Amino acid sequence: MRSQHARAGLLVLLMFSAPFAGCFGENGAAGLPDAEDLVVQPDLVPGGEWTTIDVKAARDMSVFLPYFVQDPGSLRAQNSTVFDLMEGETVSVNVLFPPRNSDVVLLLGDYGRTNWPIRAADESWMDWTMDRSSGSAVMVTPNEDEGGEWPWMIPANSTGGDVVVKQMTTEREQRSDLTEENGVNASGGWLNGRDVYEWVDFITDETPDPTDPYDGAVGYLDRWIGNGNPAYEDAITYFEGVMVGYGLDVQVHRFQSGTLWAVNICGYKTGTVYPDEWLVFGAHFDIAPYATPPTAIIPGTEQQGYGTRTGAYDNAAGTSMVLTTASVLAEFDARRTMVFCLWSSEEEGLWGSSAFAGDLPDGVTVSNYLNLDMAGINYPGDFALSVYLGPDGTGDVIDQTGMYHLAEWIGADAFDLSYQIERGRAEWAAGGESPLWENNYQDMVAIYESPTARSDHDSFQQIGVATLGWNGVVDGYPCYHKTCDKLPTMEEYMATDNATGEANLVHSWDIVTWWAVYAFLHMDQAPVPNEL
Repeated sequence: MRSQHARAGLLVLLMFSAPFAGCFGENGAAGLPDAEDLVVQPDLVPGGEWTTIDVKAARDMSVFLPYFVQDPGSLRAQNSTVFDLMEGETVSVNVLFPPRNSDVVLLLGDYGRTNWPIRAADESWMDWTMDRSSGSAVMVTPNEDEGGEWPWMIPANSTGGDVVVKQMTTEREQRSDLTEENGVNASGGWLNGRDVYEWVDFITDETPDPTDPYDGAVGYLDRWIGNGNPAYEDAITYFEGVMVGYGLDVQVHRFQSGTLWAVNICGYKTGTVYPDEWLVFGAHFDIAPYATPPTAIIPGTEQQGYGTRTGAYDNAAGTSMVLTTASVLAEFDARRTMVFCLWSSEEEGLWGSSAFAGDLPDGVTVSNYLNLDMAGINYPGDFALSVYLGPDGTGDVIDQTGMYHLAEWIGADAFDLSYQIERGRAEWAAGGESPLWENNYQDMVAIYESPTARSDHDSFQQIGVATLGWNGVVDGYPCYHKTCDKLPTMEEYMATDNATGEANLVHSWDIVTWWAVYAFLHMDQAPVPNEL
């Protein structure tokens, strides 16, 4: 087991090693193939979905494909591979090209090449092609999956010299029934933000339903924790059924200790290599209860002082993203056991997630935890998207370097956010976390190690697990824990000069949900260790 985790540590650092100055040109460019020597079919490939392409060499060469591919032997995803192709040889590849960056590249070199350059974590591949002075190096290593055929890549000290870049363009599928006002550009692919939007719309639907004895509405409202709340139990039954429909092994965990009461809904897909290592997605589905009766409206306003029936932002949004990720990953062959949990009692003090983390079966460890809580009121609206990680150690430096650079690596290329990430880095350095949760910003995506833990990720940090999460405005949102926490209010808050609030919400949820799934694919191949 120790050797397995040592190898996992190397793979985590695969894309994140420090730059190697002066590597380029070590072997010269003599004899390199031309970009035209590699033919890829189809000419225009889909982005944001698993698709099969045929790669044919017109001369002997090696091809580095720096995106997720599905190995034909193990049928599992790996974060890149290299093919050695003889003249006239063709290989078919099931590949996942980025969902939000239409410019993709393949790197070409001499036949049998083992060492390759890679981009820096905070830049896209297209940025790197225009200035190759940054980045680092990787090298071919044998596939470590049982039955795996295609090589993996690990960090190296040499790039192996210059490479030829073959640039291609992808096109993402779009729904025909939507327009730009509805976020059509984020409506297709393996998963998408429009599906998340429609989940939130459904869960928070206040349309009266006289046949519903629980909350009297079409949606699943009044999700307040409590033994005596029939609406809460109705929501539990519904979400359990959704996960069962995905083909997951669903368990409803109930915990009680004194006056503390919690119930979690978790869907499991057993890993085929490391079943006792759990990779957990989580979001709380409970909402802030009324501090006073729901009829106690503040005179002259439509706002109740504390509490909500709908909880659209906090946290139907996170609930919907967990359901969306579960729907696409449920049929995926993962090395580690996937666990998709909807936590209860977060608003009462993280009771649900802490009970789960403190009651793991013997021999089981959590390899990583991903948290989805209050994402949506953020970039591409005029607010910051926070990508927070931990646990934090010193406060003044990044302790979790592997997780930090993984988040950068995904965001800079798959979503083409290198500029927004650079702005967020500067803002975090200047003011820390609090302004990001309160102020208005444009083009701001901040990746940082969070010194606070006000959501369910804290429960997993307490047992030594490295975590990653996403959110937007928190304390600066005027409907935080109030009756106005509804989808139409979110749309109003997210409207910008160039897009409707609905479109910006769809794109926001598209970015966050894809980020979580990309992180999962990386973590399944190589868990990110807690570096404290």
